[in-house]
Amino acid sequence: MTKAEIITEIALKTGIDKGDVQVVVESFFKVVVSSMAEGENVYVRGFGSFVNKRRAPKIGRNILKGTTIEIKEHYVPSFKPAKIFVEKIKGSAKVKQVNVSENEEVD
Repeated sequence: MTKAEIITEIALKTGIDKGDVQVVVESFFKVVVSSMAEGENVYVRGFGSFVNKRRAPKIGRNILKGTTIEIKEHYVPSFKPAKIFVEKIKGSAKVKQVNVSENEEVD
């Protein structure tokens, strides 16, 4: 599902104008990004948490040149789904059907 499809779905379910929904959805994403850029985590009860995860410094290798590179400590954005969210996905028959059909095509 794309952002445009999410906006359309919300507009249909709420009866709110599609343009207004787009402003709200895009504003939500901007708030999440700016908050995380400032070092704040974002918690949405019943949905999940957007958190900054620390990556420790390490030594990497450039295999083409045969050299080592020091990769400094850095932070990456991460999403941790809420327990309710995880349980809903685990119990979804539709997800199981989709995954089974994808695996059959690969074999």
